[in-house]
Amino acid sequence: MKVLLLSPPFVKAFCRSQRWPVRTRSRVIRYPDWLAYATAVLEKNGYKAKLVDSVAENHTMKDVENLLRYEKPDVVVLDATTPSIYNDIAYATLCKKYDIFTVFVGPHATALPEETLKMAKGSVDCIARGEYDYTILDLVRHLEEGKSLSNVLGISYLENGIIKHNPNRPLIENLDELPFPAWHHLDVKKYFNSIYYYPYLDIISGRGCPFRCTFCQWPQVMHGRRYRFRSAQNTVDELEYDFEHYPIKEVFFEDDTFTANRKRARQICYEILKRGLDITWSCNSRCDVLDLELLKLMKRAGCRMLLIGPESGSQKILDNVRKNLKIETIREFVKLAKKAGLQLHACYVIGLPGETKETIELTIRFAKELDTDTIQVAGAMPQVGTEFYEWAKRHGYLKIVSWDEYVQNGEQVPVIDYPHLSREEINNAVDRMYKEYYFRPKVIMRLLINTYSISDFYRKVKGALNLIEYFLRSRLKHMSK
Repeated sequence: MKVLLLSPPFVKAFCRSQRWPVRTRSRVIRYPDWLAYATAVLEKNGYKAKLVDSVAENHTMKDVENLLRYEKPDVVVLDATTPSIYNDIAYATLCKKYDIFTVFVGPHATALPEETLKMAKGSVDCIARGEYDYTILDLVRHLEEGKSLSNVLGISYLENGIIKHNPNRPLIENLDELPFPAWHHLDVKKYFNSIYYYPYLDIISGRGCPFRCTFCQWPQVMHGRRYRFRSAQNTVDELEYDFEHYPIKEVFFEDDTFTANRKRARQICYEILKRGLDITWSCNSRCDVLDLELLKLMKRAGCRMLLIGPESGSQKILDNVRKNLKIETIREFVKLAKKAGLQLHACYVIGLPGETKETIELTIRFAKELDTDTIQVAGAMPQVGTEFYEWAKRHGYLKIVSWDEYVQNGEQVPVIDYPHLSREEINNAVDRMYKEYYFRPKVIMRLLINTYSISDFYRKVKGALNLIEYFLRSRLKHMSK
């Protein structure tokens, strides 16, 4: 049985696999991480599987149709997201034209399986809910053997026009058993993020997050609140393999919070040092690692940058979203990380519960005070399946009629509208924060001084041009109104 795993086309530079699926202002192209794992599991078990990222390849619907004709897959697994859901259903409908069994995966279909199957009107045969690596394998086996799907855990499916929901599949306990992602199907030079060295590659050393932020979708919908992690040896085996087999300059740990288990973080660092690996890597981290010794160890083992989430300069907002973090702790952490010689990329969200014009100003001032190397700013997007989404819906703050309103022409736009703070004001605040932060002489000089190579200069210039292009187009759009 032949399986095609597809991230279908939508708009240029659309990021399905990030926590808030949108086209970002800096136009990053992210890897289809979870599809790559499912592809590898199928290949490990002897199935012919092909992974295609149509976003990175700039495919059209005609390109996908030609692909279906050429590959003749028996099953197509489509990664579907909230903003692109109608578009993704259109690609499922295209697959049904060739009598292909179609499967949806991802947070949107996981959180709303009944609605998604009804909306698809028969073009989607099945939804593999949650962590789907082994669900897809189990499903393909049952289809190949002509068995009833009633015993496949973790799926919702159509049977004679009736929607059925099987029990959840337990989360994977031994992540070391998973094969390395099937990156060999992709061209690493087609993936770009202005904050990572180019070319880069992702690695996932653990799944789940023990913290309870109300707005974060992956722990609530896909991977759970418990941090399950791979062994240090298995993780570093993949690091070593990636740098040997792909022309990359850096690897990014895409774990929700790499430093959540500090003992295991140390073990990975010691394993890298023991093997004498001269590699560069970065990772996600909480702002509560007040451990200078660990931060210095990470630096010594090749860590270049920490991606952190201060989120807001208002303690009230941090408390509202259960960030479990104090403003003063963030300040102290940033000082320690800088002392350890680590670069910092800080993520902020405008429009979370409790946001006002005054708290927006607090956040802008806080970001400038922390003065991290780079920042990213987003308008709050209540993702389906999260407590934030349910809260916004319950209070009437979620001002959408259809799912495609989560983006406009693929661009990230706020969908929250408070009585005291409009969607437009939130969006304008995001743009203003970017301008006020980056258009400062010391920030521009720092970015130039910290350039280490031609490729590093290229990624910074590309990111800057993408951001400027966004601002120009946004201004023209505003003037035309």
